[in-house]
Amino acid sequence: MKACIQRVSSARVRVEGETVGEIGHGFLLLLGVAAGDGPAELRWMVDKVVGLRVFDDADGKMNLALADVGGELLVVSQFTLLGDCRKGRRPSFIDAAPPEVAERMYEEFVAAARGAGIRVATGKFRTHMEVELVNDGPVTLLLDSADR
Repeated sequence: MKACIQRVSSARVRVEGETVGEIGHGFLLLLGVAAGDGPAELRWMVDKVVGLRVFDDADGKMNLALADVGGELLVVSQFTLLGDCRKGRRPSFIDAAPPEVAERMYEEFVAAARGAGIRVATGKFRTHMEVELVNDGPVTLLLDSADR
């Protein structure tokens, strides 16, 4: 499972011109599910995202997590995070989970984050989405459950 996390002041995702998910202060999370990902990778990713301390405390140090600042999470499916660009000029997506598996894992991720007390908005799986964000910092982090 791979994720690109951006700390945002606001973010939204639109499908066919309609806003389907929108947040204020928090994280925009682009989430890619790899072939072979299971409950262990899912739990690790949820715990890591929810617990990441990248919001400023009273001293201006990155020391607070989403819940500490009342932050929100916008989760957008992103199979292209699994694109392998090492050979040629066209990415290979062979490492991405099949859509039906990835969608189930995506939904489980969202449910687990909500279960942790985080307000979660989402994109729409298997659709063309337009994502807008105001990156706060900018702060952008990459996570890969294979590196845990």
